[in-house]
Amino acid sequence: MRKSLVLASIVALSGAGEASVAHANEADAYGLGSRAAALGGAVAADATDFSGNYYNPAALVGAEGLSLSVGYLHVENNLRIDDRDTAVAPAHGIVGGLVAPGKLFGIPFAFGLGTYLPDAGLSRIKALRQETPRWALYDDRASIVFLAANLAIRPVPWLDLGGGVAFLAATQGRFAITGQADIVHPYDSQLTHEVDADLTSIRYPQIGARIKVGDLGYLGLVYRGQTKLELGINAKLSGTVLAIPLRYELASHTIDAFLPQQIVLGASFQKIRHLKVNVDLTFVNWAAYESPTAQTRAHLALDLPALMLPPDPRPTVVIPPAFENRLVPRVGVEYTLSAAGSVRRVHDEDHRLVEIPLRAGYVFERSPVPPQTGVTNFVDADRHTVSLGAGLVVNAPFAIFPGRLELDVHGQLSILPERLTHKDNPADFVGDYRAGGTMIGAGSTLSAVF
Repeated sequence: MRKSLVLASIVALSGAGEASVAHANEADAYGLGSRAAALGGAVAADATDFSGNYYNPAALVGAEGLSLSVGYLHVENNLRIDDRDTAVAPAHGIVGGLVAPGKLFGIPFAFGLGTYLPDAGLSRIKALRQETPRWALYDDRASIVFLAANLAIRPVPWLDLGGGVAFLAATQGRFAITGQADIVHPYDSQLTHEVDADLTSIRYPQIGARIKVGDLGYLGLVYRGQTKLELGINAKLSGTVLAIPLRYELASHTIDAFLPQQIVLGASFQKIRHLKVNVDLTFVNWAAYESPTAQTRAHLALDLPALMLPPDPRPTVVIPPAFENRLVPRVGVEYTLSAAGSVRRVHDEDHRLVEIPLRAGYVFERSPVPPQTGVTNFVDADRHTVSLGAGLVVNAPFAIFPGRLELDVHGQLSILPERLTHKDNPADFVGDYRAGGTMIGAGSTLSAVF
């Protein structure tokens, strides 16, 4: 009974919220796998492990053998407005995937899966007015399930081609409350409720190519399609309050996740043994960004002809966000130390028993959000990300296991320099403000390559 009353309150209050938070997926924000994250995501030409399921599906065909990976990521977001913590939720969840290479009619191919599973729930949504300041690109960004499945082939020795489908998933639902509510004696209320929630998903394409440039290394080209995850909430309350028949209906529609289309050009220089220098340049079509402001309809009806009810709330006038396209540069460096042990033959190459890869990366993401001088308050700032990582590789540790075991770890620090917002209207409801902060993340990935 108490639960029914709580749900009734939620229905009544939900009409006050007018906006939710739109965000992309975890891989886009913080990296997929410790190796890729440590290299700043600059792996479009060098993602032969499970991370290729996001960064470049064509590179999967370069996998040396069947590999299984599992890991964990945790990011703390310390984002502030006017020196006040804005309570942007931390991102944490399980990452993992597999790559299965082989040959079909003499042509090398590979199948891959990659995923990120948030461990704090399948999705979150906040109800905020359009005028309320919010970190539009980071708030609750990693609360979306990500899954990608890809296939890659090598038709000629110098060319890899691949593509597949990626999925984003979250929840949508409806609930209804019927019965009689006694305001004077609430415990005498007779209410029943029905809740129906589903996990919904959307698909978008991703394709890639990788070209071998002699002994210099590789070039990579990737396209990721635009997608958005729409969230709908429908609620209905019908019954009697103080013997008065009442009906209340609420419908809300919003963009719960948005991923702009991207084109990535990357290079991996591998001329020097044990050294890789990677550079990526990503075009991000932020100009297509859609406002997360909710489209809400509400209607209240009472069976009392003599009572004049106020008109239904007017629909929210959504102001276009007018985000701007951006080019995002990334750079990553990896050097592998031959640490200890005898030489082992692994996948037609000689390796010491123990090797230690050392990695570093840098990313600069200029904010796509224009100056918020009017009604809207999409808070953002430029983002500088520095990452460091290391690995421990054990090659052919046992006679019955000729492959290798890998343990990778990484740490990330993102700095968002303070950005000042000045309003055109001196009487603006929010007024001028400044925003900035940091993000600190770490993770690890364990892989077995057979």
